[in-house]
Amino acid sequence: MAKQDRAIRTRKAILEAAAAVFDERGYEAAKLSDILALAQVTKGALYFHFDSKEDLAHAVIDAQVSVVPTAPPQLSKVQEFVDVGMVFAHRLTRDRVLSGSVRLTLDQGGHDLNRSGPYREWTEILLGLLGEAKERGELLPHADPAEVAPLVVGAYAGLNLMAHAVDGDRTSVERWASSLYHHLLPSIVVPSVLTMLDLEPGRGARALGLTEGAPS
Repeated sequence: MAKQDRAIRTRKAILEAAAAVFDERGYEAAKLSDILALAQVTKGALYFHFDSKEDLAHAVIDAQVSVVPTAPPQLSKVQEFVDVGMVFAHRLTRDRVLSGSVRLTLDQGGHDLNRSGPYREWTEILLGLLGEAKERGELLPHADPAEVAPLVVGAYAGLNLMAHAVDGDRTSVERWASSLYHHLLPSIVVPSVLTMLDLEPGRGARALGLTEGAPS
Protein backbone atom coordinates (compact mmCIF):
# COMPACT_ATOMS: atom_id res chain seq x y z
CA MET A 1 0.00 0.00 0.00
CA ALA A 2 2.81 2.42 0.90
CA LYS A 3 4.48 1.69 -2.45
CA GLN A 4 1.24 2.37 -4.29
CA ASP A 5 0.71 5.65 -2.41
CA ARG A 6 4.25 6.71 -3.27
CA ALA A 7 3.65 5.96 -6.95
CA ILE A 8 0.48 8.05 -6.89
CA ARG A 9 2.31 10.97 -5.28
CA THR A 10 5.15 10.68 -7.79
CA ARG A 11 2.77 10.70 -10.75
CA LYS A 12 0.95 13.72 -9.32
CA ALA A 13 4.24 15.58 -8.82
CA ILE A 14 5.31 14.87 -12.40
CA LEU A 15 1.93 15.93 -13.78
CA GLU A 16 1.95 19.20 -11.84
CA ALA A 17 5.54 19.97 -12.82
CA ALA A 18 4.83 19.22 -16.46
CA ALA A 19 1.75 21.44 -16.41
CA ALA A 20 3.78 24.30 -14.93
CA VAL A 21 6.52 23.96 -17.55
CA PHE A 22 4.05 23.61 -20.43
CA ASP A 23 2.15 26.64 -19.16
CA GLU A 24 5.27 28.76 -19.01
CA ARG A 25 6.98 27.68 -22.23
CA GLY A 26 4.45 25.92 -24.44
CA TYR A 27 4.74 22.39 -25.75
CA GLU A 28 7.60 22.78 -28.20
CA ALA A 29 9.94 24.69 -25.87
CA ALA A 30 9.23 22.53 -22.82
CA LYS A 31 12.08 20.18 -21.89
CA LEU A 32 11.81 16.95 -19.96
CA SER A 33 14.93 17.94 -18.02
CA ASP A 34 13.11 21.02 -16.68
CA ILE A 35 10.10 18.90 -15.71
CA LEU A 36 12.36 16.41 -13.92
CA ALA A 37 14.09 19.20 -12.01
CA LEU A 38 10.83 20.82 -10.93
CA ALA A 39 9.23 17.52 -9.94
CA GLN A 40 12.46 16.37 -8.25
CA VAL A 41 12.19 12.87 -9.70
CA THR A 42 14.49 10.69 -11.80
CA LYS A 43 14.15 10.06 -15.50
CA GLY A 44 13.32 6.46 -14.70
CA ALA A 45 10.42 7.55 -12.48
CA LEU A 46 9.05 9.76 -15.22
CA TYR A 47 9.23 7.02 -17.84
CA PHE A 48 7.61 4.57 -15.44
CA HIS A 49 4.46 6.71 -15.57
CA PHE A 50 4.68 8.34 -19.00
CA ASP A 51 6.08 7.03 -22.30
CA SER A 52 7.15 10.40 -23.76
CA LYS A 53 6.71 14.16 -23.64
CA GLU A 54 3.70 13.76 -25.91
CA ASP A 55 2.17 11.19 -23.58
CA LEU A 56 2.77 13.53 -20.65
CA ALA A 57 1.18 16.44 -22.51
CA HIS A 58 -1.89 14.35 -23.29
CA ALA A 59 -2.18 13.44 -19.59
CA VAL A 60 -2.14 17.14 -18.67
CA ILE A 61 -4.73 17.92 -21.35
CA ASP A 62 -6.97 15.05 -20.28
CA ALA A 63 -6.86 16.18 -16.63
CA GLN A 64 -8.43 19.56 -17.37
CA VAL A 65 -12.03 18.76 -16.55
CA SER A 66 -11.29 16.51 -13.57
CA VAL A 67 -9.21 19.09 -11.69
CA VAL A 68 -12.06 21.63 -11.60
CA PRO A 69 -14.17 21.11 -8.43
CA THR A 70 -17.89 20.79 -9.01
CA ALA A 71 -20.21 23.40 -7.53
CA PRO A 72 -23.22 22.25 -5.50
CA PRO A 73 -26.67 21.84 -7.10
CA GLN A 74 -28.77 25.00 -7.29
CA LEU A 75 -32.49 25.66 -7.57
CA SER A 76 -31.78 27.01 -11.05
CA LYS A 77 -30.00 24.91 -13.66
CA VAL A 78 -28.94 28.12 -15.38
CA GLN A 79 -27.10 29.09 -12.19
CA GLU A 80 -25.34 25.71 -12.27
CA PHE A 81 -24.46 26.40 -15.90
CA VAL A 82 -22.93 29.74 -14.88
CA ASP A 83 -21.17 28.19 -11.90
CA VAL A 84 -19.34 25.68 -14.09
CA GLY A 85 -17.70 28.52 -15.98
CA MET A 86 -17.09 30.78 -12.99
CA VAL A 87 -15.49 28.00 -10.94
CA PHE A 88 -13.29 27.21 -13.94
CA ALA A 89 -12.23 30.86 -14.20
CA HIS A 90 -11.62 31.09 -10.45
CA ARG A 91 -9.46 27.96 -10.42
CA LEU A 92 -7.53 28.95 -13.52
CA THR A 93 -5.01 31.08 -11.62
CA ARG A 94 -4.83 28.68 -8.68
CA ASP A 95 -4.38 25.22 -10.18
CA ARG A 96 -1.16 24.46 -12.09
CA VAL A 97 -2.59 21.47 -13.90
CA LEU A 98 -5.65 23.38 -15.09
CA SER A 99 -3.57 26.33 -16.25
CA GLY A 100 -1.07 24.08 -18.04
CA SER A 101 -3.85 22.10 -19.67
CA VAL A 102 -5.49 25.27 -20.97
CA ARG A 103 -2.17 26.44 -22.40
CA LEU A 104 -1.75 23.13 -24.22
CA THR A 105 -5.28 23.14 -25.64
CA LEU A 106 -4.69 26.63 -27.05
CA ASP A 107 -1.02 26.17 -28.03
CA GLN A 108 -0.36 25.85 -31.75
CA GLY A 109 2.83 23.84 -31.18
CA GLY A 110 2.91 20.07 -31.11
CA HIS A 111 0.76 19.33 -34.11
CA ASP A 112 0.37 15.67 -33.17
CA LEU A 113 -1.35 16.48 -29.89
CA ASN A 114 -5.06 15.70 -29.69
CA ARG A 115 -6.59 18.75 -28.02
CA SER A 116 -10.25 17.98 -28.63
CA GLY A 117 -10.97 16.18 -25.35
CA PRO A 118 -11.57 19.15 -23.01
CA TYR A 119 -13.61 21.02 -25.63
CA ARG A 120 -15.87 18.00 -26.07
CA GLU A 121 -16.16 17.33 -22.33
CA TRP A 122 -16.99 20.91 -21.37
CA THR A 123 -19.51 21.14 -24.20
CA GLU A 124 -21.25 17.97 -23.02
CA ILE A 125 -21.37 19.23 -19.42
CA LEU A 126 -22.87 22.57 -20.44
CA LEU A 127 -25.23 20.90 -22.90
CA GLY A 128 -26.58 18.67 -20.13
CA LEU A 129 -27.21 21.60 -17.78
CA LEU A 130 -28.82 23.73 -20.48
CA GLY A 131 -30.96 20.79 -21.58
CA GLU A 132 -32.28 20.43 -18.03
CA ALA A 133 -32.82 24.19 -17.84
CA LYS A 134 -34.83 24.00 -21.06
CA GLU A 135 -36.99 21.19 -19.70
CA ARG A 136 -37.68 23.21 -16.55
CA GLY A 137 -38.78 26.24 -18.55
CA GLU A 138 -35.80 28.39 -17.53
CA LEU A 139 -34.82 29.17 -21.12
CA LEU A 140 -36.70 31.22 -23.70
CA PRO A 141 -38.45 29.16 -26.40
CA HIS A 142 -35.92 29.97 -29.14
CA ALA A 143 -32.85 29.07 -27.02
CA ASP A 144 -31.13 25.96 -28.38
CA PRO A 145 -28.75 24.26 -25.87
CA ALA A 146 -26.91 22.56 -28.75
CA GLU A 147 -25.96 25.99 -30.10
CA VAL A 148 -25.31 27.79 -26.81
CA ALA A 149 -23.04 25.17 -25.18
CA PRO A 150 -20.25 25.15 -27.82
CA LEU A 151 -20.59 28.93 -28.19
CA VAL A 152 -19.72 29.42 -24.50
CA VAL A 153 -16.87 26.90 -24.61
CA GLY A 154 -15.45 28.70 -27.63
CA ALA A 155 -15.88 32.07 -25.92
CA TYR A 156 -13.88 30.86 -22.94
CA ALA A 157 -11.10 29.73 -25.26
CA GLY A 158 -11.04 33.19 -26.79
CA LEU A 159 -11.06 34.90 -23.39
CA ASN A 160 -8.10 32.79 -22.28
CA LEU A 161 -6.14 33.67 -25.40
CA MET A 162 -6.92 37.37 -25.06
CA ALA A 163 -6.07 37.49 -21.34
CA HIS A 164 -2.74 35.78 -21.95
CA ALA A 165 -1.92 38.11 -24.84
CA VAL A 166 -3.05 41.35 -23.21
CA ASP A 167 -2.20 40.80 -19.55
CA GLY A 168 0.39 38.04 -19.70
CA ASP A 169 -1.70 35.95 -17.31
CA ARG A 170 -5.34 34.87 -16.86
CA THR A 171 -6.39 36.91 -13.84
CA SER A 172 -8.91 38.87 -15.91
CA VAL A 173 -10.76 35.81 -17.27
CA GLU A 174 -13.21 35.71 -14.37
CA ARG A 175 -14.17 39.36 -14.86
CA TRP A 176 -14.61 38.87 -18.59
CA ALA A 177 -16.59 35.69 -18.02
CA SER A 178 -18.97 37.67 -15.83
CA SER A 179 -19.43 40.17 -18.67
CA LEU A 180 -20.04 37.31 -21.10
CA TYR A 181 -22.92 35.98 -19.00
CA HIS A 182 -24.36 39.47 -18.44
CA HIS A 183 -24.58 39.99 -22.21
CA LEU A 184 -25.50 36.46 -23.29
CA LEU A 185 -28.06 35.26 -20.76
CA PRO A 186 -30.71 37.98 -21.24
CA SER A 187 -31.14 36.67 -24.79
CA ILE A 188 -31.78 33.05 -23.74
CA VAL A 189 -33.07 33.01 -20.13
CA VAL A 190 -36.61 33.86 -18.99
CA PRO A 191 -36.67 37.15 -17.02
CA SER A 192 -37.96 35.61 -13.77
CA VAL A 193 -34.94 33.30 -13.62
CA LEU A 194 -32.48 35.92 -14.84
CA THR A 195 -33.19 38.22 -11.89
CA MET A 196 -32.19 35.48 -9.42
CA LEU A 197 -28.79 34.65 -10.93
CA ASP A 198 -25.42 35.51 -9.44
CA LEU A 199 -23.26 36.47 -12.43
CA GLU A 200 -20.78 38.73 -10.67
CA PRO A 201 -17.00 38.27 -10.47
CA GLY A 202 -16.21 36.16 -7.44
CA ARG A 203 -19.11 33.78 -8.07
CA GLY A 204 -16.62 30.94 -8.59
CA ALA A 205 -15.21 31.35 -5.08
CA ARG A 206 -18.68 31.72 -3.61
CA ALA A 207 -19.91 28.57 -5.34
CA LEU A 208 -16.90 26.63 -4.08
CA GLY A 209 -17.55 27.99 -0.60
CA LEU A 210 -21.05 26.49 -0.75
CA THR A 211 -19.49 23.15 -1.64
CA GLU A 212 -17.04 23.30 1.26
CA GLY A 213 -19.78 24.27 3.67
CA ALA A 214 -22.17 21.53 2.54
CA PRO A 215 -22.51 18.41 4.71
CA SER A 216 -20.53 15.42 3.40
